Amino acid sequence: MQRLLFGGVYGSVLASALAAALGHEGRPPDPGYDALWVALTAVASAAAHGYAHSIAHRTSDDRQVTASAVRSMLSEWPLVAAMLPTMAALFGAHLGWWGEESAIEVALGLNLVALFGWGVWAARVAERRWGASFRVGCVDVMIGLLIVIANVLSK
Repeated sequence: MQRLLFGGVYGSVLASALAAALGHEGRPPDPGYDALWVALTAVASAAAHGYAHSIAHRTSDDRQVTASAVRSMLSEWPLVAAMLPTMAALFGAHLGWWGEESAIEVALGLNLVALFGWGVWAARVAERRWGASFRVGCVDVMIGLLIVIANVLSK
């Protein structure tokens, strides 16, 4: 449960930061490339995080280092899953369903809702009352809002 909650929050924040950072420096937008870039970043982040866990928990008598590292990396799937809405929004823009700016706005909005949900769920798992759980969800949303505000100010 802990990895699911961690991966969900971390993935939502990372996806928001990546979406907000998309820029083309005078070139036309390429949402297909951007969706692929977010996907590759998601997989690389999950692999790095899983590998770091594996290294941190390795013992001197651990003979199954490779298998342990692979299992640890694969267990980071919630981080990748949390980034799927951002990838889907950008892929929709690639298919011409909407513009890339709209895709980024939708992704940031979805990630804010997801952050609220992750916060409430984590607090409820920790047996907090509903009021306290909603406050935790709101704090998670504040993290996402900082990214949205940074995105607005930078453009």
